[in-house]
Amino acid sequence: MKLIKLIFFSVLSLFVVASFIGILLPSHVLVSRAVDIVAVKDSIKPYIGDIQQWKKWMDGMEQASVIIHSPVKADIGTTEVEITSITDSSVVSTWTPKKGIRQTSTVRIIGNSAQNQVVVQWQFEQQLPWYPWERLGSMMNDKILGTMMETNLNNLRKLAERN
Repeated sequence: MKLIKLIFFSVLSLFVVASFIGILLPSHVLVSRAVDIVAVKDSIKPYIGDIQQWKKWMDGMEQASVIIHSPVKADIGTTEVEITSITDSSVVSTWTPKKGIRQTSTVRIIGNSAQNQVVVQWQFEQQLPWYPWERLGSMMNDKILGTMMETNLNNLRKLAERN
């Protein structure tokens, strides 16, 4: 009986400590990457504003698990992606996994039409609940998403500079 009480209070204590640490971590997570591209602004926008064009620069878009429904909607694995806003200088999309927390992706093209060089900045934002495992797990977002974003932005740079 003492062993059961010890196990119960140990697990409870670990949960309380993890919850406290989780509360100290931010509930709003932002992962951002940028790349300089030697190209005019108007030549880059078609690649980011049309999901069908993502195949040309985004890794994994050629897989069988990717189903493109329209230029603004696709299923990438178990995640539904929808472009919600397109402006002169940005494309905003929502990434909604079947299990998990929705993320907002924003790709900005910084520069003007007269310049032959622009900065493409891509960010993912996520609002986390109070659950300690969600907040502790979010510490890996920068490593996981950041690496993928860098690779894809470099692919976009090569594609835009080649054309």
